[in-house]
Amino acid sequence: MVEVALLVDDVDDGLRERLDQEIYAFNVAATGHADGRLLSIAARGDGGELRAGLSGWTWGGCGYVEFLWVRPGDRGSGLGTRLLVAAEREMQRRGCDQVVLSTHSFQAPGFYARFGYTECGRTPGYPRGHDQIHLVKRFS
Repeated sequence: MVEVALLVDDVDDGLRERLDQEIYAFNVAATGHADGRLLSIAARGDGGELRAGLSGWTWGGCGYVEFLWVRPGDRGSGLGTRLLVAAEREMQRRGCDQVVLSTHSFQAPGFYARFGYTECGRTPGYPRGHDQIHLVKRFS
């Protein structure tokens, strides 16, 4: 057995990015899908301040929404809808036939349901007292 030291910390020092690169390389070798691309959509006000944004990626015919956030004062204005629609269009343009995401029971499951997302899994008690809900939408 190889001796290694484990460093447990909340400091990243590029670890997340490196792990992402290593796992992506493994996944490409295993699946043959080497078309992974990041997806980023920012909504900025006149002064350049971030009002809302969406971050995710596309890979292997599937889109993934990691984050969708709208500033509290702009919620209910349709900005979240515009972000989601723009992301779905771009995903389809990139050849995706579905999109997946996760949200929490206290976040926006109803928002996504209005756009045709259906629950495909759930992690109970994450975080305590709530659930993480996994959603999928297939493009027709």
